Amino acid sequence: MDYLLLKMTHVACVALSYAGFVLRGIWMIRDSRLLERRWVRVLPHVVDTVLLASAIALAVMLKQYPLTEPWLTAKVAGLALYIALGMVALRHGATRRIRTGAWIAAQAVFLYIVAVALTRSVLIVS
Repeated sequence: MDYLLLKMTHVACVALSYAGFVLRGIWMIRDSRLLERRWVRVLPHVVDTVLLASAIALAVMLKQYPLTEPWLTAKVAGLALYIALGMVALRHGATRRIRTGAWIAAQAVFLYIVAVALTRSVLIVS
C-alpha cells in the first residue's frame, strides 16, 4: 500500500475516532438516549480497528517500533491510558462527575498523543 494513502487513512481515523469520542462524551453528560443506538456502539469499534491496523502497517512500513523508538513507546503508553480513561468516561464511571472528569482527562491525553506524533518527541516543550 502506498505510504501517503496509509498515512491519510490513519489520520482520518484518528479524527473520526476523536470526534466520535467527543460526541459520545457530550451525549453522556446530557444523559442522551442516543448512546443506546446500535450504530453508536458499533461504529467506534470499526473506526478504531482501521486506525489500529493502519498504525501497525505504518510502523512496519517505516520500521519504527514501540520499545525501540521512545516517541512511539510514549504514543502507545498514551493510547493505553486514553483507552482506560475512555472506558471510565463512557461505561465504568460510577457517577456522571467521575465519567466527565475521565472524559476531560482522556482528551488531554489525546492531545499529548497527537503532540508526540507531530514532534516525535516524548517531552512536549517549546
